[in-house]
Amino acid sequence: MVLPAKSKYTATRVFEDIELMRGLFGERNFNLQLIERSVGVKLNVRGNRLMIEGEKLDVELADNLLGQLYELLRHGYPIYPSDIEYAVRLLQSDANVKLESIFLDTVYIVSKKRIITPKTKSQKEYIEAIRHHDIVFGIGPAGTGKTYLAMAMAISALMRGEVMRIILTRPAVEAGEKLGFLPGDLYEKVNPYLRPLYDALHDMMDFDRAAKLLQKGVIEVAPLAFMRGRTLNDAFVILDEAQNTTSEQMKMFLTRLGYNAKAVVTGDITQIDLPTGTSSGLIEAKEILDGIKGIKFIYFDKTDVIRHRLVKEIIRAYEKLEERKTTKRHVKTESQET
Repeated sequence: MVLPAKSKYTATRVFEDIELMRGLFGERNFNLQLIERSVGVKLNVRGNRLMIEGEKLDVELADNLLGQLYELLRHGYPIYPSDIEYAVRLLQSDANVKLESIFLDTVYIVSKKRIITPKTKSQKEYIEAIRHHDIVFGIGPAGTGKTYLAMAMAISALMRGEVMRIILTRPAVEAGEKLGFLPGDLYEKVNPYLRPLYDALHDMMDFDRAAKLLQKGVIEVAPLAFMRGRTLNDAFVILDEAQNTTSEQMKMFLTRLGYNAKAVVTGDITQIDLPTGTSSGLIEAKEILDGIKGIKFIYFDKTDVIRHRLVKEIIRAYEKLEERKTTKRHVKTESQET
């Protein structure tokens, strides 16, 4: 049996501004090659015209993508290959997505004159939630920008004078090593657990300026245990790796907030390092606090991963492994019952 050949579909897009067109195409048409691979179409340039050929749905996706990326350039947004990859994923999930509403929502960091933008719909919702709610939970896998965007919003708020200080904290959970065997005093023992927070801070702020603000206490990086007994006024507080808090620690943290304080809690409930039998404070908070006015939960998934492209594949592989383990446990339980 001979299957009929799939019919090809073509579309033509004309670009009025040659300079913007070149920016869209990229050096040596690199961006066009990326779009061809990502969408599965053939692109041919003829002057200021671009011919798109492929399956009808793929051609429509590519045409929509090129048109919206061109408009981003018109608004002064520089297009990078990573932006194209994110944009393809967005439009594949929803053809009606307006890239401008996501990519042009900026968080301006004065200290390095950096512009940080959301790359997915969930990141856009996350930023909006932080703007309009006093307590925001960002829950999802690694690489989705939960901590990074929270840090950007915190620094932006500090530079605009909306808060007087930033407090960054996370639980120091033992993961195979006992703290007592680590060298140094208590702070030196727990400091390695706080390294990711320092990394994000220095990525957005000049090292010397960050060091001065840390020395003055305007920015504080501390283990969660150091929050007990305090009242945090005029502060932007970020609790990272919250899946490793106990119920008591989460309650303690959330009740530290004082006047003009904002808190962002981030975590991945699939990577809990607490001892067996200990409940995660993040999971409990998700169950009992959802629906309270002023508190917002934003959920991320593997489609929001903005690290190396392989990270998404790794997350998917582990999800499949967990599904197989769950299936085996159910089969074993059923066989024991019978």
